[in-house]
Amino acid sequence: MRLSVIGCGYLGAVHAAAMASIGHDVIGIDVDERKVAALAAGTAPFFEPRLEELLADGLASGRLTFSTRLEDAAGSEVHFLAVGTPQIPGGHAADLRYVDAAVDALVPHLRPGDVLAGKSTVPVGTAARLAEQIDGTGATLVWNPEFLREGWAVHDTLTPDRLVVGAAAGEDGDRAVEVLRSVYRSAVDAGTPFLVTDLATAELVKGAANAFLATKISFINAMAEIAEASGADVTLLADALGYDTRIGRRYLGSGIGFGGGCLPKDIRAFAARAEELGRSESVGFLREVDSINLRRRDRAVQLVVDALGGLVFGRRIAVLGAAFKPFSDDIRDSPALDVAVRLRGLGADVVVTDPAAIDNAQAAHPQLGYARERDDALREADAVVVVTEWDEYRRDLSPVLAGGLVRGRVIIDGRNCLDAAAWRAAGWQYHGMGRR
Repeated sequence: MRLSVIGCGYLGAVHAAAMASIGHDVIGIDVDERKVAALAAGTAPFFEPRLEELLADGLASGRLTFSTRLEDAAGSEVHFLAVGTPQIPGGHAADLRYVDAAVDALVPHLRPGDVLAGKSTVPVGTAARLAEQIDGTGATLVWNPEFLREGWAVHDTLTPDRLVVGAAAGEDGDRAVEVLRSVYRSAVDAGTPFLVTDLATAELVKGAANAFLATKISFINAMAEIAEASGADVTLLADALGYDTRIGRRYLGSGIGFGGGCLPKDIRAFAARAEELGRSESVGFLREVDSINLRRRDRAVQLVVDALGGLVFGRRIAVLGAAFKPFSDDIRDSPALDVAVRLRGLGADVVVTDPAAIDNAQAAHPQLGYARERDDALREADAVVVVTEWDEYRRDLSPVLAGGLVRGRVIIDGRNCLDAAAWRAAGWQYHGMGRR
């Protein structure tokens, strides 16, 4: 099939390359000329495992192309809408200007029978409004939310755990659903559940999933606060809870909380939309979820201050991690960088290292010190803070080796990803989040 992907940011670039890899002819459209030039040359504008491999294969086969001209999308059977929906300036609601602009620009190029498939994360009710926007073109709108994890986006696109398609009732909606089923035939034939819903439910699935995930993470971080006050160990608590099949162990890792370009802004937009619908009380708990999440950053900074006896000014602190999560170079709302910036604000000599996100971090926060090599960051440090759980830190870093590089054997485990006993046995003063 011939597909277009409107918007080639994180979601769109991955989706375009993945669709080409399973045999579709795909054109990616974006207004950013530098981004389009990079993608057309096979260079991913962000770090995502396997993406450049898919780009190279798609470009070489001729199945994948990129353009800044929206008219080049004309003739596609399915147009995937993958533009960003950031928070509005000074508020929590989603900014839909880019979505509206993309649809307005696409309308002249839609033909009867075309399918416009929304993938952007939008407030419930947006799809119904956009369906009216394309009324008269003969095209049909469906909503097909994405469920990508940064660092696993290629895997999640090619082998999703579920596919959701929302459509209006009627013959046109039914036909459009079957077109999407054909697009994803390889995944459907492999057994991926294919759920058909109305438009509003499909929009809610994404927001509800992120709200639930954020709640689970903040729940265990709230338990970490209780554990710290009572002398309990939150990691053992999480293990015990995880054996309950109704709860599960995944995403019960306590630490400095979640960040990134999606989860924080999506739960805020979800709550803002509920308020617009007159149901703010239904998601009032999300405000506390957000508050707990931000408090964990405060706690990590306080652990560093306490571990150094309250004397932070002029002390060299190695911050291991800048990206908001491993296998990514995304620093948007990164708890890791937030902790580094706060320590710098207290007068510490902060040196940040990260396997992928140094360039992005340095552009956003030039006031911090940086080291491209982990061991260079550790050298002569008075304290070490692990804030992104890259394998280079949680698994490959030897406490004995690190002990020979630093000035002070003080380590704050902001992700509870280290073997506390091993670090203590090597003579380190170990501090975890919610651990004894």
